[in-house]
Amino acid sequence: MSKVKVEHVSKIFGPKPKSIIPMIKNGKTKEEILTETNHTVGVYDASMDIKQGEVFVIMGLSGSGKSTFIRCFNLLNKPTAGSIIVDDEDITKHSRNQLKKFRQEKIAMVFQHFGLFSHKTILANVEYGLEIRNVSKEERHKIALENIENVGLKGYEDKYPDELSGGMQQRVGLARALANDPEILLMDEPFSALDPLIRREMQLELLDIQERLQKTIVFITHDVNEAFKLGDRVAVMKDGRIVQIGTPEEIIEAPANDYISDFIKDIDRSKVFQAEHVMIKPNAFVSIKDGLKVAVKEMEENGISSVFVVDRGRRLQGIITIDDAIKGIKEKQALEDVLLSDVTVVKKDEYVNELIPKVLESKFPLAVVNDEEKVVGFILRIHVLAGLVSDEIEESEEYHDK
Repeated sequence: MSKVKVEHVSKIFGPKPKSIIPMIKNGKTKEEILTETNHTVGVYDASMDIKQGEVFVIMGLSGSGKSTFIRCFNLLNKPTAGSIIVDDEDITKHSRNQLKKFRQEKIAMVFQHFGLFSHKTILANVEYGLEIRNVSKEERHKIALENIENVGLKGYEDKYPDELSGGMQQRVGLARALANDPEILLMDEPFSALDPLIRREMQLELLDIQERLQKTIVFITHDVNEAFKLGDRVAVMKDGRIVQIGTPEEIIEAPANDYISDFIKDIDRSKVFQAEHVMIKPNAFVSIKDGLKVAVKEMEENGISSVFVVDRGRRLQGIITIDDAIKGIKEKQALEDVLLSDVTVVKKDEYVNELIPKVLESKFPLAVVNDEEKVVGFILRIHVLAGLVSDEIEESEEYHDK
């Protein structure tokens, strides 16, 4: 379901911005326009459809237009041309009162440099937006305290910003934005001023909060690893234009041009690809109710040396190797007697970098399960390593022995 539709948005800075649009259409570059007219092309002809509850990342180098663009979403930068449609309403046509209500109730922004009031406590900073909306003191205290706890700062209500670390200050900024319960959250490079360790912590914190609250988030960054870690989809900008939009996997596997290829060449694939991208869908299962002869037949027919055992709901019960099955038949044992339970289970959305130690330590393939704990695939060491070094992760049709 669409939450925000951006249709052919351009933002030109200068005394006669609309006069510049024909020049761009005729092929003039951003630099040529600046030299000839003293107008700056911030964004040109940008279109996208952002889904409700999506983390949509806009990525680009300095000067690409990404920060100019995000300020169009709340009309801090009013577009020179184009429309921004939120819940079927074009906000570029809003009156002053409509825009004020939209900013107070539907959208909030988190800035790079926190923007906290140094003379106010953390509680007072977080409830500030509620205060200017004339929410009662009791109610705004309650809401602010809930959001302070949501960002992991319970107990710091009476502290002042200068008593907090940079990461904690950014949490306050996030809590303040969330206090108004916005449907859309704009985040303009919110973590770029933080040191790497705190930045990673804040990225995880944001993902945790998003899992609970399911906001529609538009996130700006120049860091490709951050973009691909956080984004459900990513838009890459260059010189004010949208170059490519897609999921991180789509952009890695099919870059639109050489610029995108260069941009993503240093991406840490292990932090982008997940178990479901490197797993193999199993072509053989054995039911817990089957016997050892059935297990041997399944392994022989599929050319494999072990097979997962599942219950009726395809939930993992263990694994049987061909050697144990043959030995069990000779000794007249039941399937349960030779069933091995020390199988490492991973979720389909676990990242490859999290799988590396698990696959190296495991004697057997990793079992990949979905949210219902059903087995959906398996992973061998070679699948993880291939996912790290190949330009494309190709799904193999064969089950390779370790």
